[in-house]
Amino acid sequence: MNWHIWKCSGIVCSCSTERGIRERENEMSGIVIEKVRKSFDTKDGVVEALKDVNLNIDSGDIYGIIGMSGAGKSTLVRCMNFLEEPTEGQVLIKGRTLGSLSKKELRKQREDIGMIFQHFNLLMQKSVIDNVCFPLYIQGKKKKEARAKALELLEIVGLQDRAKAYPAQLSGGQKQRVAIARALASNPKILLCDEATSALDPQTTASILELLENINKRFGITIVIITHQMSVVREICTHVAIMKDGQVAEKGLVTEIFEHPKSEVARELINKDTGSDVDGTRKVTKEINNKKNLRIVFSESSAFEPVIANMILKFNEPVNILKANTKNVGGVAKGEMILGFREDNQKIEEMKQYLIEKGLEIEEVDNYVD
Repeated sequence: MNWHIWKCSGIVCSCSTERGIRERENEMSGIVIEKVRKSFDTKDGVVEALKDVNLNIDSGDIYGIIGMSGAGKSTLVRCMNFLEEPTEGQVLIKGRTLGSLSKKELRKQREDIGMIFQHFNLLMQKSVIDNVCFPLYIQGKKKKEARAKALELLEIVGLQDRAKAYPAQLSGGQKQRVAIARALASNPKILLCDEATSALDPQTTASILELLENINKRFGITIVIITHQMSVVREICTHVAIMKDGQVAEKGLVTEIFEHPKSEVARELINKDTGSDVDGTRKVTKEINNKKNLRIVFSESSAFEPVIANMILKFNEPVNILKANTKNVGGVAKGEMILGFREDNQKIEEMKQYLIEKGLEIEEVDNYVD
């Protein structure tokens, strides 16, 4: 019996049917990470880089994985294509368990997974077009066919006029565009981006993110972005996993985590966010330490209403604006403020209720210092 084609007409389902359901769900997901643990033996002992990581990344999504240095995010992305084999747990791509594949099958599976890196990893002695052709030659494509495909890809990334140039003649943003074209050469279903914009200036970062977003929309490629920059996540990602010490501290929709961060590391990353969009737009901040601070997130509809000014007039109580900016979160404008209240303010609970009634998201922030 083929349990992949199933129909459950009663209350009781067999174990095989349940397994079939689970397999179908996995096939709908681009990447499934199940209880993955990764440890390394070092001269100082065993280091656990990943601890019981579970993620489900839908096909066609742009998924961010963010954390401070040493959080385990780069190890996790290398486990997604088995450049690092998990110590425990499993990785599934379109329902296929990578750990169960032969070396030949794994090589074939990796053709569906493109990858770009922080430092581009281009062949410096090869021209731009030859860099893009390289994976096509490995696949056995004829030179004429490979070069025709490479020129199409260079047009997609906006570098068709630089085909004969060499990497040393390109800017950082142009090098990353070549790397993206090369990653697309094998027609991948998944594109892994490991700190792909970390070495770029804000304006170039914005153009690379725009390119990745266009590629996602045009080809339906699942994109996983590894970064330590919250501005990158909120600019382009739909979902995000926040990592700390090899574990997923929090995961979910970017908009929900931005509005309601639950973990300490999520709050820290949001507070460290420069307030600039990736194009370098400036924020407004003050370095003040108050006893009572509130973080307020404005919805798109109320981002420019004078709610704070009206509150001050209504309650006749001053507040310090410690931080104020408007951010692009998944293509939606979100206003954010940190307000500092006087220690002796007796009306703070009433003022909080007023803000809630106005439809604002609020949370207390302890001893905020920008």
